[in-house]
Amino acid sequence: MRYSTHRDSLPRRFRPGVSLYEQIVYAAKKAIVSGQIRPGDPFPSVRVLSRELKINPNTAHKVVTQLMTAGLLESRPGIGTVVAELPEARKIERTQLLGREIEQLAVEAKKLGIPLQEVVASISEHWRKLGGQQPGIGAEGGGREKR
Repeated sequence: MRYSTHRDSLPRRFRPGVSLYEQIVYAAKKAIVSGQIRPGDPFPSVRVLSRELKINPNTAHKVVTQLMTAGLLESRPGIGTVVAELPEARKIERTQLLGREIEQLAVEAKKLGIPLQEVVASISEHWRKLGGQQPGIGAEGGGREKR
């Protein structure tokens, strides 16, 4: 089984000061939400992940366990670990999922003196890079939807 899709989406170089585990989990989540890795695609085993990323097998196990706990991966008998179908969450659940991260972003932006419009523009740019549409961002979101 080949994991060429994952080779491009998982980090090859790691940033100092951030745990390897966090960087790999983030990269996997980014690959899943951006469509680089799709539901049903095989995900590398702990052994393969450890070997290809040159990380400790315990770290690789922790990554796979976290992604399974988050519902992003699932184990299929006879097949292995695959990317899970993402359930459609209700609006309030989706909002609550990012509550802490949004609060951290808002605090950092205010601390740096970045206006709300610039924060929204930056988020919109990253959203576009991930291949997302801009659903319903209008004047109330602080930005303008481009069509």
